[in-house]
Amino acid sequence: MAPVAVVVGPPGAGKTTVGQAVAALLGVDFADTDHLIEAAAGKPIPDIFIDEGEVAFRALEKTTVAGALETFGGVLALGGGAILDPGTRDLLRPHKVIFLSVELPDAVKRVGLGAGRPLLSVNPRATLKFLMDERRPLYESVATHTVKTDAREPADLATEIAGLLS
Repeated sequence: MAPVAVVVGPPGAGKTTVGQAVAALLGVDFADTDHLIEAAAGKPIPDIFIDEGEVAFRALEKTTVAGALETFGGVLALGGGAILDPGTRDLLRPHKVIFLSVELPDAVKRVGLGAGRPLLSVNPRATLKFLMDERRPLYESVATHTVKTDAREPADLATEIAGLLS
């Protein structure tokens, strides 16, 4: 079994919101690997970062993503940093991957500058810009389709993405 679609993008792109809307349109389940990680760890991601560190979180993320890519048949949203791992990028290549592209002003409005996001706890606007610039080539490298989300409603995005998947 493989996901119908995998949604990737930076914080604030709308991966969860849009992914849920796409899943609803297609009549399939939705899963977010960040939520799967929290369920497996028994604690929120910020606590994993504090208690075990980013390296431990990324290892758990890699395992979680790999498992979901093998067993989950709906729309799967990945955490913003999941594509940092070269092995994860390799695993994504045979899948339909939707890169939700967002520019900094819209991302800042959506993210709220760091609440519950450990990598955005210090100088959130500059950090978000850095992460977006650093990761954009990685998102593009795994994307089957790129969809710009700026100033767009989740329902409109979901309709466009569902059309791309048919």
